[in-house]
Amino acid sequence: MPSVAILVFPNVQALDVSGPMDVFEETNAFVSSERRYDVTLIGPPELFRASNGMPMAAHTSYEAATRKFDLVLVAGGPALPSEAPDDVVLSCVRRLAALATCYGSICTGAFILGHAGLLDGKHVTTHWQNADALAQQFPLAEVDRDRIYIRDGALLTSAGVTAGIDLALAIVNGDHGSAVALAVAKRLVVVAQRQGGQSQFSPYIAAPPDDSSPLALIYRFVMSNLNGKLSVSELADHAGMSRRNFARFFLQEAKTTPGDFVEQARVDAARNLLEGSPLALKEIAYQCGFGTPHRMRQVFAKRLGVTPGQYRASFRRPL
Repeated sequence: MPSVAILVFPNVQALDVSGPMDVFEETNAFVSSERRYDVTLIGPPELFRASNGMPMAAHTSYEAATRKFDLVLVAGGPALPSEAPDDVVLSCVRRLAALATCYGSICTGAFILGHAGLLDGKHVTTHWQNADALAQQFPLAEVDRDRIYIRDGALLTSAGVTAGIDLALAIVNGDHGSAVALAVAKRLVVVAQRQGGQSQFSPYIAAPPDDSSPLALIYRFVMSNLNGKLSVSELADHAGMSRRNFARFFLQEAKTTPGDFVEQARVDAARNLLEGSPLALKEIAYQCGFGTPHRMRQVFAKRLGVTPGQYRASFRRPL
């Protein structure tokens, strides 16, 4: 019987725990008894509350968790990006990871793995909102801001919250095959394999806080002229700078190149129209500066991992 440990703690994200647990439990209905998952929650010895206020209790305490598990997963929590975990938690994670066949994290649980020294040299992901913080705190890790889940050797990491379900389904697929994973996904009324990455859920580009700054000036110009050429030379002229100084200034202030910024602005404008308007793809492509629907599809595939049509089907608001 495959053994799974999920490490929990006060203010844990409840869905990071219940989502994967439900996947493993539903799987048990489709496989033989010797192949069923045995899930153990490891946490404080006393009753505690999840971040949504739900009371939770672990099966065993951090100190008592000394045996080998086939899979060890660390759940996430809202406070983890800014608060270092207790030494008792870190000691438990290091001990279990050293014994486990596979280990990993759900959502911001990656921060606990980072503090335990288990992310160095690894390709990992976490919630899009916390990916930059993870990269800053653990610079030896290669943080992918878009992937829903990643496997790097024995290490498994997933994106935010419901992505723990995606990760668990991928584990089931690897252990029991695609037919079982699909059956479990249908039982839970989720897709067996999500289309695209986290970028399609991220917020739009935000206007600079200082409305009088040169960056804010460029932001307004770009957003007002999306169907124009918007070359680096044109943007530099509008900012009153040489092309070289403008490119250096923009990279320093916006943390991206002018070309990438313009392309992302066009994607954001198209996302907004796909969500809230009945316009045809051809008209959206023209208004947002892509020129043709084909070019818009290429950029959407590169940046979001889905086509404009797929994005509209997933996120369109009622008119």
